[in-house]
Amino acid sequence: MKLLLLTLAALLLLSQLTPGGSQKCWNLHGRCRQKCSKRERAYVYCTNNKLCCVKPKFQPREKLWPF
Repeated sequence: MKLLLLTLAALLLLSQLTPGGSQKCWNLHGRCRQKCSKRERAYVYCTNNKLCCVKPKFQPREKLWPF
C-alpha cells in the first residue's frame, strides 16, 4: 500500500514538472512560442526571447488620426 501511494505521489509530481505548458503574455491573452499559428500574430517579445502570439481581437487597434 505504501508503494502504491509513493508511486502515485511521484507521478503527480512529475506531471507538474513536465514542460509543455507555454508561458502566458500580453495580459494573459497570449502565449510565448517559437512560431505563431495562422490565427495569431506576434505583437511583442516575451522575456525568454520567444514571440508573444496573440489573437488579433486582443491586440490594440491603431488609431487613425483624421486630417
